[in-house]
Amino acid sequence: MLSNLLNKKLLSSKIATALALSTSILLSPALQADEANSTGLAVTDKTVKVGILHSVTGTMAISETGSVQAEKLAIDQINEMGGVLGRKIEYIQEDGASDWPTFAEKSKKLLVSDKVAAVFGCWTSASRKAVLPVFEQYNGMLYYPTFYEGLEESPNVIYTGQEATQQILEGIDWASKTKGAKKFFLLGSDYIWPRTSNKIARKHIDKLGLKVVGEEYYPLGHTQFNSVINKIKLKKPDVVFISVVGGSNVAFYKQLKAAGIDMSKEKPLFLTISVTEDEILGIGGENIEGIYASMKYFQSLPNDNNKAFVEAFKAKYGKDIVIGDVTQAAYLGPWLWKAAVEKAGSFDIDKVREASPGIELTTAPEGYVRVHKNHHLWSKTRIGVAEPDGQYKVVYESKELIEPDPFPKGYQ
Repeated sequence: MLSNLLNKKLLSSKIATALALSTSILLSPALQADEANSTGLAVTDKTVKVGILHSVTGTMAISETGSVQAEKLAIDQINEMGGVLGRKIEYIQEDGASDWPTFAEKSKKLLVSDKVAAVFGCWTSASRKAVLPVFEQYNGMLYYPTFYEGLEESPNVIYTGQEATQQILEGIDWASKTKGAKKFFLLGSDYIWPRTSNKIARKHIDKLGLKVVGEEYYPLGHTQFNSVINKIKLKKPDVVFISVVGGSNVAFYKQLKAAGIDMSKEKPLFLTISVTEDEILGIGGENIEGIYASMKYFQSLPNDNNKAFVEAFKAKYGKDIVIGDVTQAAYLGPWLWKAAVEKAGSFDIDKVREASPGIELTTAPEGYVRVHKNHHLWSKTRIGVAEPDGQYKVVYESKELIEPDPFPKGYQ
């Protein structure tokens, strides 16, 4: 038992050291509190407070729990190597409870009452849109980990997930070129991200000379999909392009299987931009085998960075834990913030913002990330196919990093 604990600590320490060295930022010496912070943040000579704001209850908990775990792992690793500017990180965790007004209320508490130096949080675009005015009004810094629809660029947000051009356009291009897809059925949850994502998808499908044969939306938490499954059967699309989120995925994929649809036959081909390994854990690998996902990260990536990350994650949370795209992007948040703080030599929000563009991390589990001047990350796009064990097998990877373009011409 003691040997196992020591091995876990050694592994975590090695990963933390490697991540820190990879940022290309020299560690700044500890500064006095008044030197490192002049804006009234919760910073002392020994500690700095940050916020974690995700849904750990409600329909989105199935998706957001992994983000909380990843952010805490990163914070633990950073603290093991000495913290940030000589300060240990203390976090204050709040529950958005899958309710957008609650997210706004909790974000204001973290910024105004708790005076945190950064917040790692949100998942849905609805929650991000709810907190954005709060962060801009009170000049906080949010690290947002979820792939999203783009059409946004805020000085108060670092977007560590992908935007539409990096995920949606690449995914549709792959389906068209590789699978010969011509007809698409768009299906999503009924809120801003799926609707805007499908608006972009529809425009791209039209530009390619292809056809949308159906488009449907259902409320968050919806569990009755038999009607839309019948519509899919009638319309006979080549691809069902899916942006259903949260607990609804469990019902949808189980009902697909019960309806006699064998997703592994690819008739139609199911292409999701929202189901990560975290959701598959709840759905069951046997119920989702054969679907494809367009994302930048899968737990099965074979690079050394990812192998070390997965090992550390499992050492902390258990051997049966899984890691999805958003979980990995959430893990990047504390490391990118640490690098920006140390580059700036200060926790002050304005100085951290100014220091953020150009920050890079060569040992990110996905391989490599760099912060663009528009506060999004350069990244690759990958396509994976779901296997019975709940993991994705990567079948496509873009050759180069894709530059983030949150306002693509012709798609707004």
